[in-house]
Amino acid sequence: MIVNLKKAIVSDIPTLIMLEKSVAGTKIYSPMLEENEWTEEFKKGTVYLIEKDSIIVGNLSYEKENEDHVHISGLVINPQFQNQGIARQALMQILEELKNVKKIDLATHPNNAKALKLYQSLGFVAESRKENYFGDGEPRLILVLQK
Repeated sequence: MIVNLKKAIVSDIPTLIMLEKSVAGTKIYSPMLEENEWTEEFKKGTVYLIEKDSIIVGNLSYEKENEDHVHISGLVINPQFQNQGIARQALMQILEELKNVKKIDLATHPNNAKALKLYQSLGFVAESRKENYFGDGEPRLILVLQK
């Protein structure tokens, strides 16, 4: 299986919203469903579409806080394609791209066992817990990878 990361552009926003809708409705993920949210995401950071066999199956985005610190702001895999190792491959590609960054962090729901297992297997450790992190009434764990 080959997973490719393709840099997203503003005209990909409808596809990004469609991907986010595929995981909406759970308490463990706060989706970005509005065009203006994605417009801001493009201004703040880098957005990738995740492709498997030329099919768009997810997205991954990050924001560079500074030269030594990057925040992974989003990772979504359409439920039809989950449990195939796609998120792991995509994250490994991003970690290689960011190999010179000293600190990489992200936020995930404490009940998102699959995500926690994946992140921890790649060296991320829980740094803190924030209540109502995304304004959705749900807590998030802040996980950090220090190099």
